Amino acid sequence: MIEALTEEERADALDGLEDWDYDDARDAIARRFVFADFPEAFSFMTRVALLAEKMDHHPEWTNVWNRVDIVLTTHDAGGLSTRDIVLAEAIDALAG
Repeated sequence: MIEALTEEERADALDGLEDWDYDDARDAIARRFVFADFPEAFSFMTRVALLAEKMDHHPEWTNVWNRVDIVLTTHDAGGLSTRDIVLAEAIDALAG
């Protein structure tokens, strides 16, 4: 079973994710990515989708033209888990 992060674990993890915003109400993290145009945004989403599928952890996201908004939380854990932090770090690496 996947467990939610403790307050201390969450604080430590969020220190390393400067570009992600914490949503206390959902115990989730969110980030907006902005690209030059739709094809670049869609290409990024495709790369994230393949990565997320390999990790068996799938983001909530929306795309409008050149923007991709991503929310990460682990529903099975009832909030933020290590899986979210690992996926956020991998997404950041893809975004460069």
